[in-house]
Parts: sequence; structure tokens; C-alpha cells
Amino acid sequence: MSAPAPSPLAIVDAEPLPRQEEVLTDAALAFVAELHRRFTPRRAELLARRAERRAEIARTCTLDFLPETAAVRADDSWRVAPAPAALDDRRVEITGPTDRKMTINALNSGARVWLADFEDASAPTWENVVLGQLNLIDAYTRNIDFTDERTGKSYALRPDGELATVVMRPRGWHLDERHLLVDGEPVPGAFVDFGLYFFHNARRLLDLGKGPYFYLPKTESYLEARLWNDVFVFAQDHLGIPQGSVRATVLIETITAAYEMEEILYELRDHASGLNAGRWDYLFSIVKNFRDGGERFVLPDRNAVTMTAPFMRAYTELLVRTCHKRGAHAIGGMAAFIPSRRDAEVNRVAFEKVRADKDREAGDGFDGSWVAHPDLVPIAMESFDKVLGDRPNQKDRLREDVDVRAADLIAVDSLDAKPTYAGLVNAVQVGIRYIEAWLRGLGAVAIFNLMEDAATAEISRSQIWQWINAGVVLDNGERVTAELARAVAAEELENIRAEIGEEAFAGGDWKRAHDLLLKVALDEDYADFLTLPAYEQLRG
Repeated sequence: MSAPAPSPLAIVDAEPLPRQEEVLTDAALAFVAELHRRFTPRRAELLARRAERRAEIARTCTLDFLPETAAVRADDSWRVAPAPAALDDRRVEITGPTDRKMTINALNSGARVWLADFEDASAPTWENVVLGQLNLIDAYTRNIDFTDERTGKSYALRPDGELATVVMRPRGWHLDERHLLVDGEPVPGAFVDFGLYFFHNARRLLDLGKGPYFYLPKTESYLEARLWNDVFVFAQDHLGIPQGSVRATVLIETITAAYEMEEILYELRDHASGLNAGRWDYLFSIVKNFRDGGERFVLPDRNAVTMTAPFMRAYTELLVRTCHKRGAHAIGGMAAFIPSRRDAEVNRVAFEKVRADKDREAGDGFDGSWVAHPDLVPIAMESFDKVLGDRPNQKDRLREDVDVRAADLIAVDSLDAKPTYAGLVNAVQVGIRYIEAWLRGLGAVAIFNLMEDAATAEISRSQIWQWINAGVVLDNGERVTAELARAVAAEELENIRAEIGEEAFAGGDWKRAHDLLLKVALDEDYADFLTLPAYEQLRG
């Protein structure tokens, strides 16, 4: 008697979307289901391992380079695969979600790379998940345009040779997609995003002279990189794509991954493209992992933690050295400023800071860097052009002068700055305003002239939690307590009501955002990710 056919992947609680049948084909869904069946058990084991690692950090309050992988670090012979031509020059990368207007603007921006984001810059509504995939398919087939209903302005793609190369970022390992079930279980969001994109576009991208390129978020260990590598090998074989077509850039945005950079590149070496320094999630990870560590791990206001802080400098310099030692690209951090159309002085000051930041990164040996807005592309480009000239990168600059010790990466108390009352207010403001937009399906939000995404909300709520639990006394003499946080949040809610008007306030999700921020900032049990309880409240 033959075995029963596997149960099909089921789409649940999802309103039909225009042209969804072009994305959610039977063959594409079968591929996603196969990824789920083969790899989700290992994903579950790795998530359990994260919890064990976190418990060990709570017990020891320290981290070190891994003794069991010392041979990988000591072996100077291995390198990652050579970069394909489309990814050899990455001097400026623009980031953003995959809505139709952003897709066109990012591809047209003049940046060498667009990070097409299904993760922190995208709230995972079903519409964003499915139509974001459709927008990328349309872009590759040049079947995309957009007209803004409000302004009447039309957008269309420039010639192919002027378009940015796409590097797509799927969701992290911890997130599920509730609208797709296999055998009654939700499929990990990472497999949905990767699977649909790879299935529809891998062959098409190769025909265009590029390839299926990915940014891998929130990786916490080399074993998680190994899982991704196995996914890539299977996916290429399954669809008849040549092995090595995939290229992955890993965001080093967790403190544990900072101790395993070489091992992560080693696991992905046939598919690796580089590493990226992601600032806010990195700080969030430090708070999350060392939240029991007492005063020496207390971070000051988030805007006081610049990339020149000693422990952040150790992290970025180690990243450049590691990448170049192994032939990989080192990609720098985000310039999140959003230019003002009304205040030229605000722009002038901000542009000077962006230029100084990008000059520092280019001078330190980075091969490229991120911006959040097309107006920043020329500024970042100028910084890297001055250093690179006609060269596509500076991977030949090995930074053998860098000597980072394990303790340097967690020397948070080397920063001469303290939490302030203004910092607490800002954390509450950004937290409420970002979460409210996220609950309405917006993942990238301009707040106070900065482009914020889920990582900034994570560091905001984590700092409130940390300051309360560490008994921090602010610059005005007040101790941070749950009561103080509630008072600041209540005041901010009223300020927003006055700022936007009663009608707009009533039409938004402000009270739910306020309540959710306080829940994840004040609960005794620290939520691993804000987006887990937030997803339960996300409509669509």
C-alpha cells in the first residue's frame, strides 16, 4: 500500500489579494512546504539552543570566542567564494520595504545595492508578504510602475544598467507566518520569504546576469548559518539552479554572532558575500543577553551610543578584519536621517554628521555602507569614492593592525555617558509612534527626521526595561521605575493627541501601541522579541 500524499500547504485567515495567484502558485507553495518539512525541526532546535545560551550568559555575565571552533579561526587557508560581478562593488546600499513606490525609487536611487526588506522595515501583513514578492517579480520583468494618487506623480524604472542590484532580506528564524500552515503548523516566515522569492526569481536573475542574493538577519550562531547554507544547497538542487548561485550577507547584529564571525563565514563559504554591522539590533542584543549583568552593562541613551564608542569600535574593526581576511565584503551601518523639505539648517547639520560617519567607515576599511533615503546616496558615495577611486572594494586592506580581545566587545562601561530623562522620553516617544505604525502595516517609519524600523523599537523598549530593573538614576535625580515610565507614556499619548488632532488620533492605533510598549517594557518576563506579541495584534 502506497504512503498517503503529504497534506498540502494551507492558506488560512487571509483575504484574497489582487494577482496573488501569480505568487502563490501550486508549485511555489509545494516548494515552501518542502523547505518547512525538511528544515523546520532544525530551526526549532536552534531556537531552543538560543534560550540555553542566554541562560548561560545570565549565569556567567561573559562571552568568549568558542574553543570548539578554534581550528576554523586558526586555519588561514580558506576563503569565501569570489564575489559575482553584480556584487563586487557595494559602496552604497539603500534599504527599505518592498512596496511598489519604494521598489522603483530604491532601484532608481543610484545606490549599487538595494536591501529589499521583508524583515525589520516591513510589518508582516499578508498584503506586504505577498504583494512585496509580486513587486519584485514585476521589477525583474520591467512590468512595474506607480502613480501617487495624492500628488499625481508617476514613477517608472530607469534602464537596466542604472538599477541597483537587489539583496533580499527574509524574516528572522524566530518569526512564523500564521497564514500558511503545513500539517497544521505555521511555516517559519524565513522559509516563506526565501522560498517564494527563490522559486520565482532565481533563474530569472541569473538570466539577467545577477543572482539570488540575500541578507540574513538576527543570526546568533554559526550553527544557524549552517542551517541557511543547507537550505541554499537544497534549494539550488531542487530547482536545478547551479550550486553557488546564491550569495548571502550576514548581519552581525547580535552579540553572540560577533564572537563567531569567522565561523559564520566558514559555514557559508560557498555562498557567502560578506558581513554587515547593524547598530540598533546589536545594542538590543547586548541589553537582552546581559540584562541581569548589573550596572556595568547599562547602556546610556541610544543616541549617545555612537559607532566611536570603544566597544562598538571593537565590533566594527573586528568585522572589517574578519571579512577581509576571508575575502568577504565588510558593509557598514545605517545613515537613517530623512531630509527635511522645510528646514535647510536641520539638513545641513545632519548631512555633515552623515558625511563624517561615512568618511570614518570608508577610512576604517569598509567596502560599503547603508543609507535610508535616496538623498543620502550621493553623500555616502562621495565618501567611498574618495577612498576606493575606481576600485570596486578594498578587500585587500587586511587591517592586521586590529587586535580585539573577547572582553573588548562587551566593555559597555567603557562609554562615558549616562541615561538621561530626555533619553527615557525619547525611548517612549519612538516606541509608541513606531509600534502604532507597525500595527497599521508600516514597518519603515520617519520619526523625528530619522527612518526607524523594528530594531529601533526593540532598543527603545529594552532600554526602558533595563533602566527599571537596574534601578538607574537619571540626570535629573529621578530613579527609573515602572510608575515613571507609565507617567511619561501617558503624557506622550496626550501630546500625540494634541499634535495630530482628535479625529486622526481616534483613527489610529495609539492606545494599543501605548499598551503594547508598556507591556514589553514593564513585564517581569522579558519578551525575546517585541514583534512576537505585536504580531498577535497585527491586522491582516
